[in-house]
Amino acid sequence: MSDVKPVTRALISVSEKHGIVEFAEKLAALGVELISTGGTASLLAKSGLAVKDVSALTGFPEMMDGRVKTLHPMVHGGLLAVRDNPDHRAAMTAHGIAQIDLLVVNLYPFEATVTAGGDYAACVENIDIGGPAMIRAAAKNHEDVAVLVDGDDYEAVLSALGEGGTTRALRQSLAQKAYARTAAYDAAISNWMAAQLEVDMPAYRAFGGKLNQSLRYGENPHQQAGFYIGDGARKGVATARQIQGKDLSYNNINDTDAAFELVSEFGGDASACAIIKHANPCGVALGDTLSDAFAKALRCDPVSAFGGIIAMNKPLDAPTAEAISAIFTEVIIAPDADAAACEIIAKKKNLRLLLTDGLPDPQAAGLSVRNVAGGYLVQNRDSGHISADDLTCVTKRQPSTAEMNDLLFAWRVAKHVKSNAIVYVKDQATTGIGAGQMSRLDSSRIAARKSADAAKACGAAQPLAHGSVVASDAFFPFADGLLSAAEAGATAIIQPGGSIRDDEVIAAADEAGLAMVLTGMRHFRH
Repeated sequence: MSDVKPVTRALISVSEKHGIVEFAEKLAALGVELISTGGTASLLAKSGLAVKDVSALTGFPEMMDGRVKTLHPMVHGGLLAVRDNPDHRAAMTAHGIAQIDLLVVNLYPFEATVTAGGDYAACVENIDIGGPAMIRAAAKNHEDVAVLVDGDDYEAVLSALGEGGTTRALRQSLAQKAYARTAAYDAAISNWMAAQLEVDMPAYRAFGGKLNQSLRYGENPHQQAGFYIGDGARKGVATARQIQGKDLSYNNINDTDAAFELVSEFGGDASACAIIKHANPCGVALGDTLSDAFAKALRCDPVSAFGGIIAMNKPLDAPTAEAISAIFTEVIIAPDADAAACEIIAKKKNLRLLLTDGLPDPQAAGLSVRNVAGGYLVQNRDSGHISADDLTCVTKRQPSTAEMNDLLFAWRVAKHVKSNAIVYVKDQATTGIGAGQMSRLDSSRIAARKSADAAKACGAAQPLAHGSVVASDAFFPFADGLLSAAEAGATAIIQPGGSIRDDEVIAAADEAGLAMVLTGMRHFRH
């Protein structure tokens, strides 16, 4: 028996109506009988198509504000009946149920309602019931029925019908997409509801997304990869417009996200720039202008900045674009860019420019997810934030106003550096960064060495860390890490505290004449 199935009747019920009239017209031209619901039926009828309203099929009007319209045996029997099953055929004949060979449904715009800030009642009303039920029914019976949940597949189905009918392979592919769509839809609903109920870790957790981009490969060429978009509410790489340049790679996307999340810590007041390499910052700075911020950030580690990702918290301007163009850069991400800047960047045809139309809120709620063997590790996003009022000075010397400003800046940067993290800062710019070491002492030494290397590169008489402050993302388990920072020239330290040797560390700071403040909060980042 051929696996090609002709389509004689189609049920169409869509919220997103783009292209549906043209699709229905082509179905009608192929002799397909059209059934539809509510607004879709009205649209098709106004377009001159012969369409049967679902209420005429079921014998019941739409009721309860449209909540009940397709949940009926005349619909689900037509979708679920196995055509080659004699008992099913007998039931269809006995109850006057006609087969439905094609279902075209996209769902109520729940995700869009949430993203637009809809209130609780509006979001609940946009939870589709009949749509998912029909989709799952049609997908289950994919041996006989084709199900369409994505307008991108209209042409593939029309092409198949032009050849006589849908193939089993096509129906299987459409069914897989249909189940994935309803799964992602239900994931969005369940996660939204958990947030509304302030349940951080519900008994069951689901995640969903739509493929935005098929990537050439993952972290390495032998790994396949894709970029999926979730709720789309958070400004960043997932919502950005790519103005120019090659397609983003897996590593580009990962690093660009890290860069933009970091630079967004500083809001949109002072100009901020972050340069990222392999998900770690190699330079971060505030400046009077964007070009000033970029120059200060680049000064911290100009060698590592080669081939890096650059993020800014303000629209890219021409002077900054000119400065960036002087070095090899993979990606620039910013809230916007003026025409002159775009013209300058256009000369670098492979340089990607992403514009986000805004900054994400670094204190907004969200989830972080990581795979482990057999499951997932899920936690709230690290939205921890401190101000000067949250700090406790534990040394004899208090930090100066300038030191305090730099300490708070260093702490924000340390939040985005892989543990163990040590960050030196002077005049609102990083002067040395040590990341991802097994020993905090090693991170401190690496940061100091980098500050010395940067000083040589720019002709400075002393290592850049000299006269700086230093942030540690977690407590110093021993005094050696702190003393290493002092040797590098640090004058003040910010760290969480909480070590059983805090007294020893504080005593060492006092002996070295350092000021030290404790946050009571740590920022591990693995």
